[in-house]
Amino acid sequence: GLSLTKVISALGSDTKEMKDFKHNKLAQFGGGKDHDDVFWHSIFRQALLHNLLYKEIEEYGIIKISEQGKQFLKTPYSVIITLNHNFAEELGDAEDAASRPAALDETLMHLLKDLRRSLAKQKNIPPYIIFQDPSLEDMATQYPTSMEDMTKITGVSSGKANKYAKPFIALIEKYVEENEIERPEDFIVKQVANQSKTKVAIIKGIDKKVPLTEIARQNSLNMDDLMQELDVIVNSGTRINLDYIINEQVDEYAREEIRDYFLTAETDDANAAYHALKDEDIRYEEIQLIRLKFLSEMAN
Repeated sequence: GLSLTKVISALGSDTKEMKDFKHNKLAQFGGGKDHDDVFWHSIFRQALLHNLLYKEIEEYGIIKISEQGKQFLKTPYSVIITLNHNFAEELGDAEDAASRPAALDETLMHLLKDLRRSLAKQKNIPPYIIFQDPSLEDMATQYPTSMEDMTKITGVSSGKANKYAKPFIALIEKYVEENEIERPEDFIVKQVANQSKTKVAIIKGIDKKVPLTEIARQNSLNMDDLMQELDVIVNSGTRINLDYIINEQVDEYAREEIRDYFLTAETDDANAAYHALKDEDIRYEEIQLIRLKFLSEMAN
C-alpha cells in the first residue's frame, strides 16, 4: 500500500502519529486539504509509476524520493494521471473506514515478516507467495490465534491457511501471551469480494473468456479500476485463468522474463517490476497480466 502517513500529513489530519513525528509542525502540513485522500493516494501511485518515488523494501511502510523525483522537484513538468476509483464509497458500510481497526502492531509486523522470509527461504519461493503484506498487516491488528481466525484475515483463503498458517498462529499465540495482549473480541470479517456484484460479474466474464476491455465497459470501469478489482479477487483466494488474454497479448519472451522476475523478487509490486524490466522493452500492461497469473497459480 501507499504511505498513509504522507496522505494524512497532506490532508492536515491532527492524529497521534502526526504529533509523535511532529509532521504537524512542518510548513507543508495541511497543504493538500483542498483534495480528499483518494486524490492523494492517486498522486502517490502515479509518482511511483513514473519513478519519482520508490518503496524502500527493507524499511516497512517507507516511501522515498528517487533521483528522478529530485530532478522533477527542480524542473517540474506536466503529468496526466487517472484518479483511483473510490471503492469504499460504493461498498458503503462493508468498507467503512470508521469500522476498521487501525492499531497495527509494528513489532509483531516485523516478527511476521521475519518468519515469512525464513519460510520462503526454506521453500525456495518469494515471500509474498506465502502471505502478502496486507495479510500480515491484518494479522498484526487482529492477532489470529486459531485456523478459524486466520481464514478471516484479508487475503487468506482456507486453502492458504492450511498450507502456511500454522507457524504464524504459533508465533502470534506466543506473542499475545508474552505481551499480555487483549485481542479484539470480534473479527471484522472482510466480505467485500462476496458482497460486490462487480467482482462476481468480472469472474463470470473471465470464465466466458470475454476481453478485459469489454468486461471493463460492461461494469463501467476504466482499465486501471479493473486491474485493482482483479488484484482484490486474486488476493482473496479466487483462482482465475487469464491465459486466453495472455496468449493473445503477451509474447512468449515477455512471459518468461516477467515470470522469472517474480520468482526471485522481494515484492510483487508491478511498478517495481516495470522499472526492473524497462530495458527489456516490456510493457506495464504485460507485467500486470503475468503478475495476476503468477499470483493466481502460485498463491492459490
